[in-house]
Amino acid sequence: MKKIVLSALAISTITLSGCATVADMAGADTTTLNMTATQGFNQTLTEARANGTLDTSSATYRRINTVFNNLRPYADQMNQTGVQFNWQLAVLKNDQVNAYVAPGGKVVFYTGIVNKLNLTDAEIAAIMGHEMVHALEEHAKQKIGAQALTSLALNVGLGYAGVGEAGTAAAQLGSQIGIGLPYSRNLESRADQGGLLLMARAGYNPQAAISLWQKMSAYDGGKEGLAFLSTHPSNSARTEAMRKNLSQAQALYNQSKKK
Repeated sequence: MKKIVLSALAISTITLSGCATVADMAGADTTTLNMTATQGFNQTLTEARANGTLDTSSATYRRINTVFNNLRPYADQMNQTGVQFNWQLAVLKNDQVNAYVAPGGKVVFYTGIVNKLNLTDAEIAAIMGHEMVHALEEHAKQKIGAQALTSLALNVGLGYAGVGEAGTAAAQLGSQIGIGLPYSRNLESRADQGGLLLMARAGYNPQAAISLWQKMSAYDGGKEGLAFLSTHPSNSARTEAMRKNLSQAQALYNQSKKK
């Protein structure tokens, strides 16, 4: 049994350091992922146009689009993927409090997140920066690699142990909580911190990232849930983490105001 634990620990170490390489080996290289994401994004646009949910003219759209365009040049400066991004934005008329990004810089914003939370432009920039950093650091690609390595760990470990169905289920849950979810939370935290710096470089006060998550917490009714069973850090945990990097972001913001 000790041998299996050591094997899992070794593989979890690889997960944190070599997920992008594993994804490349699995055929999920940067160019392929970006191309696939573009196809999916175009389909989203087509469907939204057809059902009348694509927003291209409202005041909410104009605010989101302005923030998007203001952040783009600074996001391009941060791009270390070796592939130029074709940044694109879709604003959807939808009450969901949500936004997401696909590989290669395809950002989708729902009007609900702006309207229901009554966001300022700087708070929109905090979300936009967060999503852009997900794309810039290729977190989708890293998660693909992490999932591949987790599967490998399970197959090797369970094959060695010869466990039954109950043992398999327990091991799968353990790998998700022990490797999968913490890894996802780590990516979210990286996007928080990178987004904080990105919005500051673009001239948006990083203090707004704190007020954003205070609004999110209020919208959630103050419920934190069980952080260890979530792909995202709790609202309070991510706010506290951002406060630690606020002075660096504030310095960048102050510098941007002098230009």
